[in-house]
Amino acid sequence: MESAKFLSGLLFSLAVLTACTTTGIGGGQMSGAGAAEEPVSFSWTSTDGGITGSMQAVLPGQIFFGRFFQITQQTRADMLNPLWTHWRSGWYDWPYWGGYAGAAYPTTQFLTHYSGKVVATLEAPDQQRMRCRFHLVEPAQGMAGGGEGECQLSAGRLVRAVFPGK
Repeated sequence: MESAKFLSGLLFSLAVLTACTTTGIGGGQMSGAGAAEEPVSFSWTSTDGGITGSMQAVLPGQIFFGRFFQITQQTRADMLNPLWTHWRSGWYDWPYWGGYAGAAYPTTQFLTHYSGKVVATLEAPDQQRMRCRFHLVEPAQGMAGGGEGECQLSAGRLVRAVFPGK
């Protein structure tokens, strides 16, 4: 009888954990100077409704893994520090924060206003990196609401990405 209670409690706990996990997929095209376009597939998993989570990008012959973050009013600067690893802090060399060529929003403004933007840094086993920036269609739904954007590989090639909404 005790083992039956334990087993049903364990199954209930697993069901609750599984119900809280959100997953999704996306696709895109990689392009670069003089290179043919190549397909790219994305997948992501989140346990907080698509606000943060893990992401995978599969390119021909290469897989990148990493974390993504949706920028919200609750975002703290220390949460984003891992994104800047191997890149200029804030990605100031790759404009994103509002379309100002060559400049980014000040960090305090970036952290205090809800933006509907997602940033990610992914890395391949051979240490190549990819940084990504996406605009969400339905920011309140996180990544599950869909979006689009682009990624840049450390070698310079660009990937256009689209995530369909659920």
